[in-house]
Amino acid sequence: MIRVGLVGFGMAGRVFHAPLISSVEGLELAAVVERHENKAAERYPGIITYRSLEDLLADASIRLVVVATPNSTHFDVARRALEAGKHVVVDKPVAMSSQQTAELAALAHERKRHIVPFYNRRWDSDFRTLKKVIHEQLIGRIVHVASHFDRWRPAPSARAWKDNADEGGILLDLGTHIVDQALLLFGKPDAVGAEVLRERDGSGPNDSFTIRLHYPDYIVTLGANLLSSLARPRFHLRGTQGNYWKWGLDLQEAELNKITRITSTHWGEEPEGHWGALNIEVDGGMVARPIRPLPGDYRLFYSAVRDAVLGKAAPPVSPLAAWRTARLLEWALTSAEQRRNITCDWCQEPA
Repeated sequence: MIRVGLVGFGMAGRVFHAPLISSVEGLELAAVVERHENKAAERYPGIITYRSLEDLLADASIRLVVVATPNSTHFDVARRALEAGKHVVVDKPVAMSSQQTAELAALAHERKRHIVPFYNRRWDSDFRTLKKVIHEQLIGRIVHVASHFDRWRPAPSARAWKDNADEGGILLDLGTHIVDQALLLFGKPDAVGAEVLRERDGSGPNDSFTIRLHYPDYIVTLGANLLSSLARPRFHLRGTQGNYWKWGLDLQEAELNKITRITSTHWGEEPEGHWGALNIEVDGGMVARPIRPLPGDYRLFYSAVRDAVLGKAAPPVSPLAAWRTARLLEWALTSAEQRRNITCDWCQEPA
C-alpha cells in the first residue's frame, strides 16, 4: 500500500485528486495539508491533517506527495517534496516556466524519484475516442484539427488566486491540457502562431487564446475563452473523406464534484446524446454516423502512477512531455506579443 499525502484541498485536491486516489487499489489517501480547516477529514474520516508542508514531508510513511496548490507554488512545493525523498504528482502546470520544469525533472532524476504531471485530460472520453478516429483513418487524410475548451464565466473566479496575473491565466490553465493533447496526437510542430488576450472587464490575467500549430501538411487550431455562452465543438476534424464533430466536455469532472470515491461500474461512459459523429460522403451525399465513445477514466492515471512508484512500469506522463508543453506555451506567448509565427527550436530540449 502506497501512502499518499495531498498538499492542498481546494477544488483540485477535493474534486480530482482525493476521489481518484481513494478509488485506486494500492493507494491510500493518508494525509493532507490544510493550514486552517479540516474539510478533508470531514470527507475522509481517519485521514491525518497536517498544518504545514514541513510536517507532511517529515512523515516517513508518505511515499507519494500530490501537489494541488496554486500554480505559482508548484515549483517550490514539488522541489521540497523531491528533496525529502518523495515521489511527486503535480497538478498542471508543473511549474511557471519550461526552465523550472527542467530543473524539477533533473532533481527527480538525481534523487531517483518520479515527478509526474497530472495531465488527466489524456483520459477524457472524447480525447480517447478522437485518438481512435485518427488511428483508424475514418475521415481520410486530415487537413485541419480544431480543439476548443470554451466556458461562460464573465465574473471573477471563486478561487481568487486564479485572477492573479502571476498565476498564468487561462493559457497555463486550460492551455496546458489542450496543448499536451495536441502534442500527444501529432508530435512536435514546426512553428506556432497565437493570440493571447484579456477579454473580460477589469484587470487580470489572460482569459482567451487561440494557438495555431503548424505541421508540414496541416494546421491544428487550439482555443479557449471564458466568454462563450454557446461553446464551439470540443473537437472538429476535417479530412479528405469527411469530418468528425464532438460537442460537450467529458463528464468526469462534474461527477467527481459530487463524490468522495468512484463506485459506479459505468464510470466515464457518455450518454448517447453526447456522442460525437462522423459526416462521411457516400454516393455524392453526406451521411452522419454517431461514434460510440470509449469511456473516460482518470483512475488510469493514478493506477499507472502506482505501478511507476512500485517499479513495475514507466510513469503515465513524462517530465519531458511537461517541458514540451511549457515551452510551446512560451512560444505562443511570444508569438502573441510579437504578432508573428515563431519557429519551434526543439534543439533546446533537456537531455
